[in-house]
Amino acid sequence: MYNITSSEMEFKNYRKYSYMLAGRPLVIETGKMAGLANGSCLCRYGDTAVLCCATASEKPRDGIDFLPLSVDFDERMYAAGKIPGGYLKREGRPSEKAILTSRVIDRPIRPLFPKDLRNDIALSLIVMSVDLDCSPEITAMIGASVALSISDIPWNGPIAGVFMGLVDGELVVNPTEAQRKVSDLELTVAASMNKVVMIEAGAREVDDDTMYQAIMAAHEEIKGVLGFINGIVAEIGKPKFSYPSGELDHDMFDKVFAFCEQDVMAALDTDDKNVRDARMVPVKDAILEKFSGEYPDLPGMMDELVYKIQKKIVRRWLLVDKKRVDGRAMNQIRPLAAEVGILPRVHGSGLFTRGQTQVLTAATLGTLSEAQMLDGIDNDTTKRYMHHYNMPGFSTGEAKAARSPGRREIGHGALAERSLVPVLPSEEEFPYAIRLVSDVVSSNGSTSQGSVCGSTLALMDAGVPIKAPVAGISCGLITAEDGSWDTMIDIQGLEDFYGDMDFKVAGTHKGITSIQMDLKIDGLTPEIIRQALAQTHAGRDYIIDNVILKAIAQPRPEVSRYAPKMTTMKIDPDKIREVIGKGGATIQKIVADTGAKIDIDDDGTIHIAAVNGEQAEAAHAAISAIVFEPEVGEIYTGKVTGIKEFGCFVEYAPGKEGMVHISKIANRRLERVEDAGIEVGQTVRVKYMGLDKKGRMDFSIKDAQ
Repeated sequence: MYNITSSEMEFKNYRKYSYMLAGRPLVIETGKMAGLANGSCLCRYGDTAVLCCATASEKPRDGIDFLPLSVDFDERMYAAGKIPGGYLKREGRPSEKAILTSRVIDRPIRPLFPKDLRNDIALSLIVMSVDLDCSPEITAMIGASVALSISDIPWNGPIAGVFMGLVDGELVVNPTEAQRKVSDLELTVAASMNKVVMIEAGAREVDDDTMYQAIMAAHEEIKGVLGFINGIVAEIGKPKFSYPSGELDHDMFDKVFAFCEQDVMAALDTDDKNVRDARMVPVKDAILEKFSGEYPDLPGMMDELVYKIQKKIVRRWLLVDKKRVDGRAMNQIRPLAAEVGILPRVHGSGLFTRGQTQVLTAATLGTLSEAQMLDGIDNDTTKRYMHHYNMPGFSTGEAKAARSPGRREIGHGALAERSLVPVLPSEEEFPYAIRLVSDVVSSNGSTSQGSVCGSTLALMDAGVPIKAPVAGISCGLITAEDGSWDTMIDIQGLEDFYGDMDFKVAGTHKGITSIQMDLKIDGLTPEIIRQALAQTHAGRDYIIDNVILKAIAQPRPEVSRYAPKMTTMKIDPDKIREVIGKGGATIQKIVADTGAKIDIDDDGTIHIAAVNGEQAEAAHAAISAIVFEPEVGEIYTGKVTGIKEFGCFVEYAPGKEGMVHISKIANRRLERVEDAGIEVGQTVRVKYMGLDKKGRMDFSIKDAQ
């Protein structure tokens, strides 16, 4: 016999910490799960639970000049009590929403790692339970910050985040699901104790002042959460591990910089990216020839070395000389151009050009049944408006094969989508599914906002009655060690690469529809945020008035002749069975006879799509005939379809017959129906008298005279 024994498991390091956030408990549990990670916690907010784990490799990755950080927001369908769709019935590729959430959490965390850290860092955020009143995205962001802060991984946090809504004109912290449905604002803010580090927003034309107030209110709420996290770190935080610096040798950098400074300045001084790249080739060759003997590893460092040399020069120009690479003033936009209707067979197209950045957007209109089906942990099941973004290699002059969209492409498409949704007409006003595809055909900075502008052009060209044109523009930032700073409008590639901020804002004349802020520094002050909002507002107003509206003053009055013609009608839900018919025979016949495509909702709404208006009208008439119900006292014109001894039958509506009793044909007694001159095929007027004593429909010819 085998004697098997076990001692009772004790979690000696288990800790539980609680904090009230927007009226709901925020609970951090550590020391029970994922004990082999560098740092971990189970973060609970209401009934939402996210397991947050931070791990780091023991050694830095060789041959890289960046921080290899991965952030994965992992949705488990069981968290919402759902079984995954598809054949395999298990989680596969992350949903677009999960990818976007990973990006939102990555952006405030990444700038706070040491610049010279090269160890692989992985953040795994597994959603295990979902309470839709308590955002799993915010829960994961806070949990990720706790996991990193209590770990031994070098990181200059913590940060925390909240979600802000605007309900009935009032700002709401972490609104419930019901509040989010009616909110005019979807704002996510992440911040440290002193600075805002990330802003992500969608809005229904919210003005600059309200947006600023929302950001500041979010920061105040976040400070309380940060105090809570700091208390946890003070109690159980681990000392941070040491690591070999990935920085370039300072002496080598100084020597190379002194050697090539003037040549690099001359190479960069142009507004043409291709010219700049061509000028840098002999400069790189000269550096290698001069210093390869002294520094044998130089070839492997060239990309990082040249990057930092260019960065130093561009930042000095911006900070000291107020000089931009292409010669513009700090508040000046690059040359602009816009065209519509350049692709004759698509439903709508727009080409937007800003300097060397050029985006072509095509709009396609379809039936509502072509809306995207969603499978996620929230309650969203379909998406009527879809925006896809592509950035092929040739747009940057690179020779690389096409590939499936990555996180960047998905993120830029989602940002453009969010920017346009607030101005789209409702399904009732415009019963179409809408897909936009933005292809970047040339890229030199701010392609996502170029997509926004191109999308407005394409929608208007497609005849989509948008409420107002939307434009997008970016604002950059350059900071100095002494705390001084300056912003610049419409940043191009080098200013994005070497600057400190990419503050993207889209909106109408009336207000903001989206914000996305990327930072390379530890955060923004309120003054910087206010200036960025003001500059981008002036920029988008200029683009709308001087570029977009000059290309197309208003949406086209009709959709393209190549787009399906859509119409909707409403019937009594009890009549749906009659329209469909036994085994679908009735609706199939209508489709075959008219060539239209018909979709029926459970509430009795019928969507009809056809190649032309005649087909749509024919389908509409056929359905109307099936569901037609006569009104008592109304007079109808019909044809006699049959004669009997007791009366005649009249088709009072297409496919609808009623009987007229012989006593109600004439004002005299008749022996035979024919005595009144009634013949099959004859057109007569009948009056609907209601139902007779036996419940039959009662019509009269004599009362219709």
